[in-house]
Amino acid sequence: MGLSAKETFAGDTEARRHPPAPGILRAKVRSLAPSMTRSMQRVAETVAADPAACAQLTVTALAHRTGTSEATVVRTARVLGYPGYRDLRLALAALAAQQQAGAAPSVTADIAVTDPLPEVVAKLAQEEQLCLSDTAAQLDTAQLEAAVAALATARRTDVYGIAASALVGQDLTQKLLRIGMLAHCHSDPHLAVTNAVQLRPGDVAIGISHSGSTVDVIEPLRVAFDQGATTVGITSRRDAPIAQYADIVLTTAPGRESELRPAAMSSRTSQLLLVDCLFIGVAQRTYDSAAPALSASYEALTHRHSAAGPRP
Repeated sequence: MGLSAKETFAGDTEARRHPPAPGILRAKVRSLAPSMTRSMQRVAETVAADPAACAQLTVTALAHRTGTSEATVVRTARVLGYPGYRDLRLALAALAAQQQAGAAPSVTADIAVTDPLPEVVAKLAQEEQLCLSDTAAQLDTAQLEAAVAALATARRTDVYGIAASALVGQDLTQKLLRIGMLAHCHSDPHLAVTNAVQLRPGDVAIGISHSGSTVDVIEPLRVAFDQGATTVGITSRRDAPIAQYADIVLTTAPGRESELRPAAMSSRTSQLLLVDCLFIGVAQRTYDSAAPALSASYEALTHRHSAAGPRP
């Protein structure tokens, strides 16, 4: 699905005000590519894959290389946050210099069946680092602030997630519980909807879905939205279906999917980073009550383990 005229205008306006730093180009491509047309995707993915070579190309040459038009190249540059193609070329040159100076690892994130374990470890570590840095680079901190503010004052927080996203939801609810917040995680779609009906204004509902199209997550979030609760969507696509019922949308970097490593596995790393950001933000805002609650939970768990004693 292509970008609308309204979205393109908004991107152009933002580009004129705040062109992005070269280092976040890759993150922006991974985040915005799903919402671009196929021709724009080719341009975006080409410049992100080989910034050094593309920095040397004129707009006509890049259009020829990607099988697109000059207008498509310019439009892609603007959607990525640059006022024009000249600014994108400068960013590509700077990014290429950064990569050369940083001596990027030679391994890739594509794991083969025959890879020895030491190489698997290196590749996975690199992929995890990319997921985290890409998520941090493209995260809308204004949206994050809004989510933190809502959570810090919520009467109750419900979190919805299925499969791998449910594990992330459980992590978030456990963190909130330990600082005295009332939170529940629902991975059963029927219980999720049943509980969502009980929400009201002042409550918060969070739906976690990497694809943003998981019906069993969208439906309880929709019910919570209709009940007047503040709704938060955590997904890899800002234009995903889940965003229809999310007052606040927090995006993660899209995970790279391979035969041996489904996207759900790599996406969890980015989702957990978001959960940590939310938790720390809430703990900061509620420190006077959060600190004693965290200390009390720690002491209770320590006492429980001490009372159990050593195994016979």
